[in-house]
Amino acid sequence: MARRTLILTTMTTTAALLLTACGGGGKTDGIKGADKGSSSPSPSATTGGGGPDVSVPKDLNLVFDFTKPSNAQQAAALADAENYIRALKHGIVKQDPNDPAYQYYSGGQAAQYAKSQIQAWVKGGWTPTGTDRYYNSVVTSLSGGKRTLVAFCRNQAKSYSKEINTGKVLYTDENADSYLKYQLLMQPPTGSSKAWKAQVVEVKGQAKECQQ
Repeated sequence: MARRTLILTTMTTTAALLLTACGGGGKTDGIKGADKGSSSPSPSATTGGGGPDVSVPKDLNLVFDFTKPSNAQQAAALADAENYIRALKHGIVKQDPNDPAYQYYSGGQAAQYAKSQIQAWVKGGWTPTGTDRYYNSVVTSLSGGKRTLVAFCRNQAKSYSKEINTGKVLYTDENADSYLKYQLLMQPPTGSSKAWKAQVVEVKGQAKECQQ
């Protein structure tokens, strides 16, 4: 199989209730493995503001068809939610469960989730390739801006696993498992950090609302 799906780490009751209240809930599955004008297919993107390298190889095309919010805080939260995804992919490509990139953009359960995903890919001997598309972003401020909920869809139909030892690409056809719905609870920068950090991530598998 080309898609490697893990069960999502159980969230704390508080975080789970928060996400459900904001439109989450449903079956949760792990993943395998900007705005319209800044849709980002570039495989070599890096972050600004002194952040870590989150680049990926040219054969992995990460596309973010996100609409940038007019609110500056919401726009920053969305940008670093994208960086969290990029950092997770970077860690998989580097085959490093302790990669500093995802740790820079996450904490708590979201960091544990990223680490578990990377570990699974390392154990399987796979790396991602193809086109991985993220779209239909919705950003909601919570608790007077103290937290921000970022939700978006993912279509992984053209994203595949590649065996590291042989270079063989494991292709699959598009199906219900190709569509996922993400919700990331983002925390604003604290202390010397300049990044919004994902604290909780929920991934809903076979998301009908994302099938387009």
